[in-house]
Amino acid sequence: MSQKVGYCAAPDAVKLAYAVHGDGPPIVRVATWMTHLEFDWESPVWRHWLEALGDGHTLVRYDERGCGLSDRDVDDISLDAWVADLESVVDAAGVDRFALLGVSTGAAVAVAYAARHPERLTHLVLYGGYARGRTLRGASERRLQDALVAAISAGWTNPDPTFRHLFSMLFLPAATAEQMGWYDDLQRQSTSAATAVRLYHARGPLNVVELAAQVKTKTLVVHALGDRVVPVDEGRLLATLVPGARLVVLESANHILLSDEPAWASFVSELRAFLGTERATTRPGVGVGVEELSPRELEVLALVAAGLTNEAIAESLSLSVRTVERHLTNTYVKLHVSGKAGRAAAAARFSETLRRP
Repeated sequence: MSQKVGYCAAPDAVKLAYAVHGDGPPIVRVATWMTHLEFDWESPVWRHWLEALGDGHTLVRYDERGCGLSDRDVDDISLDAWVADLESVVDAAGVDRFALLGVSTGAAVAVAYAARHPERLTHLVLYGGYARGRTLRGASERRLQDALVAAISAGWTNPDPTFRHLFSMLFLPAATAEQMGWYDDLQRQSTSAATAVRLYHARGPLNVVELAAQVKTKTLVVHALGDRVVPVDEGRLLATLVPGARLVVLESANHILLSDEPAWASFVSELRAFLGTERATTRPGVGVGVEELSPRELEVLALVAAGLTNEAIAESLSLSVRTVERHLTNTYVKLHVSGKAGRAAAAARFSETLRRP
């Protein structure tokens, strides 16, 4: 899997970087907090999202103005600017009708776009999102907003990740040390402290409550039950505001779903069922899905097929048991197996591939 990076200009001449990969019906993912098209491509936090969304679909995504490969020095940071950026990227990528995915703040932008351009959308998916920003949710949320802005100002560019780690713990409380470290670094790589403060301030007063009621597109709202960045009640509110929206609540504390948790597999399953699409057809003569596994996943699966326990696999490969479990979860998602029979099914799929001429 490879991505093609391109550039386009927003109405105010801000240069926006966007990337396209995969094949099939298009999905456009709205830009959200702290992305970097190249950095995310190899990350242990976002890579499984990119693999799943590009499997059977053409995924278009872009870096928010002020972040990643897009222009860092920008004047306008507002909902109108974010919607105009989305419009510019969609036109530059050449997609006509498409499914729109809004994650976190991207959900509010997606709602605004959907209200303005219902003719362009086939489906609307809102994950971990909200209709009203933090400063509109009461005194306690406003205090948290002020505390997070202070943390950004105090230590965003410091090589010591202590202050940035606050965001990592909020976004990924169940992450491994590797995943946390990567997310710590992503924030510093993505933008400056001054721009991060402006981005966070701009999110506080966001309000698409009235626009949500105007959405006519078939909508799926998904939210993690223990989300510490956007409370699940905000997801429930969003689902009640969008006419006919279906709400799915997942058992997770992570704002960004990780590859090694059951909620991720549930999200992918719900997404595919909602969009009515299947994963890409595998190449002739190859076990279904096995060719998509990474070298390390194949190595782990080979030991599973040999009958080793996770503990024995960890010892054999000098890995932690948690890392072995993460590789297996990724494997199950790619092979589309789950439940108690998933381990045996994956091992059988691997063994079948070895027997092929």
